[in-house]
Amino acid sequence: MSDITISEAKRCLQCKRPLCKEGCPVHTPVNEVIHMLLDGNIVEAGEKLFLNNPLSVVCSLVCPHEKQCEGHCILNRKGDPIKFGMIENYISDYYLNYVESPKVPRSGKKAAIVGSGPAGITIAIILASKGYDITIFEAHDKIGGVLRYGIPEFRLPKSVLDKLKDKLIEMGIKIRPNTLIGPIITVEDLFRDGYSAVFIGTGVWNPNTLRIKGETLGHVHFAIDYLKSPDAYSLGKRVCIIGAGNVAMDVARTALRNGSREVTILYRKGETSIEAEPVEIEYAKLDGVKFSFYRAPFEITDSGVKYHETEVIDKDEKGKETVKILEDNEGLFPCDSVILAVGQSPRRNIVNNSKGIDVNNRGLLVTDEFGRTTREGVFASGDVVTGAKTVVEAVRVSKVVAEAMIKYMEQTSNA
Repeated sequence: MSDITISEAKRCLQCKRPLCKEGCPVHTPVNEVIHMLLDGNIVEAGEKLFLNNPLSVVCSLVCPHEKQCEGHCILNRKGDPIKFGMIENYISDYYLNYVESPKVPRSGKKAAIVGSGPAGITIAIILASKGYDITIFEAHDKIGGVLRYGIPEFRLPKSVLDKLKDKLIEMGIKIRPNTLIGPIITVEDLFRDGYSAVFIGTGVWNPNTLRIKGETLGHVHFAIDYLKSPDAYSLGKRVCIIGAGNVAMDVARTALRNGSREVTILYRKGETSIEAEPVEIEYAKLDGVKFSFYRAPFEITDSGVKYHETEVIDKDEKGKETVKILEDNEGLFPCDSVILAVGQSPRRNIVNNSKGIDVNNRGLLVTDEFGRTTREGVFASGDVVTGAKTVVEAVRVSKVVAEAMIKYMEQTSNA
């Protein structure tokens, strides 16, 4: 264990009312696991983290800690909160490496998990730990969903996901890779084959477009596609990213790590209106990403991006701006490649090939607060229900959904 991890753990004040725990969406018992660690009970600490959050090892790396546990730490008032993400990662990584899950007697009931992103993995682990026979159906060749194909290696090493796969298999969870549910295997087929409940956690993989001229040109790419396999792309030296969310920051930093020399984020508003987390913006700047503000793209050409300048006409109390487009003021941002990072929406493979599963006007699955869709026995959570959110938010909701699935399967089996 590094000296800095030990020193961080020792700085914990062991507050009687741990604000860090209250600030975490899944109420991670921060002070308790730190106390266990310092007492030499790292296995118990790891188990406590894992049972509370099956994706603890992932959240320790990708959570916006400055807004959650660390942001609520009492020491943050002096600007030096406990770096719990570092501590959590050490404990969780140790647990996955060295601790085997206990064998749980099987109940005889089966559940199908469609998609192995944050929501699917969480549901699978919770249900398997309760004795259910779980099969994960994954459209890609490896598990992880957005964790593997949407978060860069430098933020979340793929080896972490490989360890999670080993844990799933160790728990008796079956994984069917390269299996798309919807067109070939349907929800009806799953129920026919004895699955008591079906969970949908397929994420959002259809990229949104700006609907402007030039989006079909050969040097234009979608962010979610680029992040899946950046080595497949030859972007050139000068890259323009359209969009300013966390995905845009990931794409920009990845492009710089893959040979591009000048990467610029083109945004119609100013820095105070950027949707990305402040820490992600700072990391992007540290990596050399440039920003070009108050420019609204209206056409992409072989030479670059045509834009209109904008001006601020209003600003709210949080600094979020309303701008108007100055159509008389236009320019060209020259670049070799353009990447569109303006959001994603769900694919409709399951909805279009199943009966009774409703979606809203954004294409997201309609569920109640317990993840129940409009079709009996079918549940859903994660990005396919909420749109793109944080990993820990997917875990929080999925814990509730898992309990609803258990209740449903027990009630139907006793009927």
